[in-house]
Amino acid sequence: MPAPRLLGAHLNDHLVGATVGAELGHRMVQEHGDTAYGDELRNLATEIAQDRRALLRIMGEVDVPARRYKVYGAWLGEKLGRAKPNGRLLRRSALTLLIEWEALRSGVAGKALLWRALLTAAVDDARFDQDRLEELRQRADRQTRTLDSLHARAAAGLLSAPESQLSGASAARSG
Repeated sequence: MPAPRLLGAHLNDHLVGATVGAELGHRMVQEHGDTAYGDELRNLATEIAQDRRALLRIMGEVDVPARRYKVYGAWLGEKLGRAKPNGRLLRRSALTLLIEWEALRSGVAGKALLWRALLTAAVDDARFDQDRLEELRQRADRQTRTLDSLHARAAAGLLSAPESQLSGASAARSG
């Protein structure tokens, strides 16, 4: 059985990441839901929010309380992260979408590692539902493949486009 303090810290750290990921996914749907990425993005954002709720259920099942101050800090940090300087005063950089895909991809990779770690712990700890953890792990792997595809599409469109096209596209979206 894992040490309760270590398990609690680990699950709460992942809850922080899950909170940031759910907020980022929600915001990306608001900003890019009507683009060519919309359907896949909406599905990803829904699943990421569901995975966060699954993590909270698991925490409840193993008697690990959510550290609300960490969750609120993560929520606030995601909001403050939007204000990062990007060389533009009133509009987002065209590269923001690419960076956001990368951030979601990093979060999903961390989440997949959590599910794998919990599957390992489940061998000796009956509180963990191995079948549910395996479903979550497989879903994280699918999300990774989807994000890799979306990232490749965005990179091809953004990094190979002439700068004048990128400026016009950003201006058109923000106007």
